[in-house]
Amino acid sequence: MEQYIDPDLLNRFEFHNYGHALEILHDAFPEEWAELQDCLRRLKLSAQDIRKAGGNESPIPKKFDDVLYPYGWREIRISGDLIVKKYPRQTVQRRGRFADEPYEVETILGYIDGHNIDFLKNRVAFDLEWNSKDQTFDRDLLAMRTYFDCGLIDVGVIVTRSEELNDVFKALTDETGKPLMKKYGASTTWIGKLTYRLDSRRGGGCPVLAVGIRKGCIQDYG
Repeated sequence: MEQYIDPDLLNRFEFHNYGHALEILHDAFPEEWAELQDCLRRLKLSAQDIRKAGGNESPIPKKFDDVLYPYGWREIRISGDLIVKKYPRQTVQRRGRFADEPYEVETILGYIDGHNIDFLKNRVAFDLEWNSKDQTFDRDLLAMRTYFDCGLIDVGVIVTRSEELNDVFKALTDETGKPLMKKYGASTTWIGKLTYRLDSRRGGGCPVLAVGIRKGCIQDYG
């Protein structure tokens, strides 16, 4: 795995490779992979950043926006209708021979809808989950496998917290003086909740690289 990742990132992030996602990124999408690695390299968190646990109050998603948007990555939502065409057999006597034109066409509206991905460029999808309910991973993986099944992407990347950040949360208090760990519970988004789902094949056939943010990304800790 190390040959596909810039060495300076290995001590700051953990990487979990599913479906040869890392090889696909490195070999088929070198530009997009270089941009994602640059985004990871420039990620610098402070204790003040992580005190704002999640939601619209967290400054952490904006750090990714500031790097990826100038590169042309964009948040995308897809919607699609399913057109079903029914072709009759040409003659009663001959099986397996069908007419050139359908006798009936049915459109199922909204067959695919509401699948959001934080960032998309070319055929690479990228999602960030800092501190949401862990069920958010199910939504992310469903979106990625839907994009993949529709032939819109070839690989996905999801970034979340490493388990070792719990040591940081236990050592700090929030803005009201309460233990910070209370905001980062076991049922929120962290790498163990993601790899469990990937091990269970919830991503379908979509190759996914799972990335965990480690202590080395926090500038004023340790």
